[in-house]
Amino acid sequence: MMLLKETYEKKAVPAMQKQFHYKSVMAVPRIEKVTLNTGIGRFVGGKSTEEQKKIAVDIAGDMSLIAGQKAVPTLAKTSIASFKSRQGMPIGVKVTLRGQRMYDFLDRLVNVVLPRSRDFQGLDPKSLDKEGNMSIGIKEHIFFPEISPEKVKHMIGLEITVTTSAKTREECSVLLKLLGFPLR
Repeated sequence: MMLLKETYEKKAVPAMQKQFHYKSVMAVPRIEKVTLNTGIGRFVGGKSTEEQKKIAVDIAGDMSLIAGQKAVPTLAKTSIASFKSRQGMPIGVKVTLRGQRMYDFLDRLVNVVLPRSRDFQGLDPKSLDKEGNMSIGIKEHIFFPEISPEKVKHMIGLEITVTTSAKTREECSVLLKLLGFPLR
């Protein structure tokens, strides 16, 4: 089985060069970064500051296991009474992956996590934006093999954004299909 980076270099680059008539290998679109993001506002709303920090650390730990890199809590910039959030309160956790960690994560996502998820029919082509990026929503983080379902205290959903250097939706779609993403 070829790894994602090898697949990109040996299969995707020549195929895209031929299809889109790129003069240089450097003009071929590539994956620049992958961002994992989750909101924790529903868990920390109405809790004391100490409890909020503990919940944020628990969820950041799960995200760090999934990504293989330390997760960073995101804090509220302003207070919003209807959301029961105060300025400086943890409202999310994010991780940005680049380089080898990004390829390793995408390899696991495509070959292990997505096939394990319930009722998976393939990724919707509508999840590609016109700038050539893809956003994938995962309802439960326990689909990742690193997470032990018995130890999970808070069930979180993830948003995974794959940022590419593709200029159009079509280029991104072709790139992701060549890399083995299960697009419908």
